[in-house]
Amino acid sequence: MRALNGVSFETEKGEMFGIIGPDGAGKTTLFRILTSLMLPDEGDVKVGGFDTAGQYQQVRNLIGYMPGRFSLYQDLSVEENLAFFATVYNTTIEENYHLIEDIYRQIEPFKDRRAGKLSGGMKQKLALCCSLIHKPEVLFLDEPTTGIDPVSRRELWEMLRKLKAQGITIIVSTPYMDEAVICDRIALIKNGEFLTVDSPANITKAFPDKLWSVQTDHRHRLMHDLHNCSFVRSSFLFGASFHVSFTPDGSPERLENYLHVSGHTKIGIDCIEPGVEDCFLAMLKDNDQAELMQTIEG
Repeated sequence: MRALNGVSFETEKGEMFGIIGPDGAGKTTLFRILTSLMLPDEGDVKVGGFDTAGQYQQVRNLIGYMPGRFSLYQDLSVEENLAFFATVYNTTIEENYHLIEDIYRQIEPFKDRRAGKLSGGMKQKLALCCSLIHKPEVLFLDEPTTGIDPVSRRELWEMLRKLKAQGITIIVSTPYMDEAVICDRIALIKNGEFLTVDSPANITKAFPDKLWSVQTDHRHRLMHDLHNCSFVRSSFLFGASFHVSFTPDGSPERLENYLHVSGHTKIGIDCIEPGVEDCFLAMLKDNDQAELMQTIEG
């Protein structure tokens, strides 16, 4: 079984590039290859012009890597972890303090606390500081917001915006579709393959159908009735409503009548703009149908 298959992309200097997909899609494997921690079975990987297989030391000198799991020394204090990573890269905290100042200021009151005793958000901020202390040209962040609270998530993305403004190239993965719009370009990944690579705006602009938000007072029955409706092309649950697209013979008026006859009340059908998650789900459905056809033809 392949973890990745035919993945190919390039990034520009100072770009924030997002790799978006669910757990198990291949994001972490891709990051381990990009950071020279794993060799690909085939193909070439270059970071900053250096080959990750034959020139891995040069690659490691110019990148910062923040893995998905907290990997700092839990028994060392905040300050000791930071000093250790500065020493590994033959630099000092003072020399590159300007890079981490905005982030480190938030955890400095806890500089004597052991890293293992920090909250999830504080751990991520410390890990980001350690990955930046040697002034990397490219920063790899594997699901940096997973498992932290919403406030810490917003703070972390704001920090990344500031780092991007300093010319650092950022490659970040996340399972959260709402974070995709912050990136300059994104790759949507499923089962180790890129479904598309483009800007979030271009991806949503390419959504093929009009999209409608549908809700009634019977959500569970609504799911069943939409699934069995012949002129509904797709329906996916988003919070309290379903995002629905129609076949050519479908319309909101026809759906409203269908739901009314099916016993629904308080019917609401509103036209909405598609988001990245809508596009991702539509691509998954198209991809699954194509795979099914290939299986049948084979």
